[in-house]
Amino acid sequence: MLYGIAAATTSLLLAAFLAALLRLPALRLGIVDRRRQRPLPLLGGAGVVLVTCLVVAAGEWTGFAPLGPQVERLLMAAVAVAVLGLVADVRRVKARFLIGGTAVAAACVVPYGETGFLLGVPAVGWIVLVAVGFKALDHADGLAGTVGVVTAFGVGLLAAAEVMDELAVLLSVLAAALTGFLMHNWHPARIGLGACGSLFVGFVLASTAVMTRTGHDPVSSLGVLYALTALATADVLLVVLSRRLAGRPLLRGGPDHLAHRLRRIGLTPPAVAVLLGLAAFSGVVVGVLVHMGWIAESGVFWVGAGALIAVFGLLLIKPYAPRRQPSFPVGGSVRPPVQATSTQVRAQLRVRNG
Repeated sequence: MLYGIAAATTSLLLAAFLAALLRLPALRLGIVDRRRQRPLPLLGGAGVVLVTCLVVAAGEWTGFAPLGPQVERLLMAAVAVAVLGLVADVRRVKARFLIGGTAVAAACVVPYGETGFLLGVPAVGWIVLVAVGFKALDHADGLAGTVGVVTAFGVGLLAAAEVMDELAVLLSVLAAALTGFLMHNWHPARIGLGACGSLFVGFVLASTAVMTRTGHDPVSSLGVLYALTALATADVLLVVLSRRLAGRPLLRGGPDHLAHRLRRIGLTPPAVAVLLGLAAFSGVVVGVLVHMGWIAESGVFWVGAGALIAVFGLLLIKPYAPRRQPSFPVGGSVRPPVQATSTQVRAQLRVRNG
């Protein structure tokens, strides 16, 4: 208990310190993103990754919180995903390579011995979906960090209920590191997670959630896993539907996420982060209660219904700027210029020469 408090406090303070420290190097190296016409440094995620790994490794080294081979493999795969995201932050990397690399890492952490191959493959796909969903949430100040903290606490409760102490410690450290990062990421953000941090957070949360639900009924597990990450998956669904309906490429970015549409109806950036954080908290609470057996499994259907209503409602908000139409003179159409004949040209020259 005392070690957990000390580890969480250390993670929070170190993450806040590194977020402030890495801001200037990111600006000088050009590792930035454009947000509201201003450069936002993106090394905050690297600080979250570094703090999480160092504090967890210290617990293993001191013997207070041994990790075990499964968690060690999870951390190595998550660090590999973070490195891939860091490369994407430094220079442009096609989305298909990020998705493919994350899928390979996910395939290395799924416990096939308990899930079997038929359930292991969908688990890999779900981990990739959640990781990509958290990367997409990093477009708004404070959003990815807030949702990450809420989800980490929820999955940590599941791990504690299953007596998976090593996973509970990992998730508490991650939640504390994200809280320290949020001190510099709340609006107006001074540093962002970037692909490095957002992919790492989504990957760790999805992988640990799969591990906590291993051995349970597959159908109920699917519902619990969805409820824990309903906001991230709803954002992905909204973007896919929006781009399909508009005839845009799926991997082409645009202001079509949840936060973008809420901003269009007048909400401020802090209000968007709070509202979506509460939505994520609602789904996490339902997932935890279903896992504990305190409410019926049908509770996840209410989460799904609410997410679908929100997605289809926000689809009515048009996020893309209309194409510019050519201007026409009032009261008539544009006519091509009339070519002068040779006779008319000679007559004009005679008049001009007197």
